[in-house]
Amino acid sequence: MDSVVSYMGKYIRIILHICALLPLAMLFYDLGYENLSVNPIQDITIRTGKPALVFLVLVLSITPVRKWFGLHSLLQFRRILGLYAFMYASLHFLVFIGLDYGFDIELLRSSVFKKPYVVLGLLAYLTLVPLAITSTHGWIRRLGKYWKMLHKLVYLAGILAVSHYIWAVKSDIRQPLMFAAVICVMLLARTRFFNRAIYLLRERFFTS
Repeated sequence: MDSVVSYMGKYIRIILHICALLPLAMLFYDLGYENLSVNPIQDITIRTGKPALVFLVLVLSITPVRKWFGLHSLLQFRRILGLYAFMYASLHFLVFIGLDYGFDIELLRSSVFKKPYVVLGLLAYLTLVPLAITSTHGWIRRLGKYWKMLHKLVYLAGILAVSHYIWAVKSDIRQPLMFAAVICVMLLARTRFFNRAIYLLRERFFTS
């Protein structure tokens, strides 16, 4: 299976790019045809924030899925997924400070820190910035062993992002909680006990 993923890598990357850009294309389509709700800014905010979280979760899932199923070729897609997470997070951030607050620094300063979910979102975004900057091969060589240490911040970014989502939703929090559950599994995947349980289940499934 791993060899198939490796062989099909170029085609999988093309599919990833298409799928990653589809939410943005649909957003521009709905903007052009005025298909948004009566609160278009809220719609745009949600439709840029949610893909950012989805791609962040996919980044976090690469390592455990690779270990559990031996799909080492999945590592080649982690950078793509991470950069798309950052792209949508950046759009989400720009929508907030631009459309919501009109780039008014004083207004932002006076109101942002009164809203905990905004603080969490800002911290999540600031955590992603150094990860995006250092995602190139050049930075990997420069940082050496410190690169992996720095990029463990992606787990903190995931926790902050999902906390931001839960706090921002005012009514139905089922979807944010689903994201939170997945993040928890990804964090548990770093523990030896959880990984051992997964390996035992995998062996039982494939040998039965």
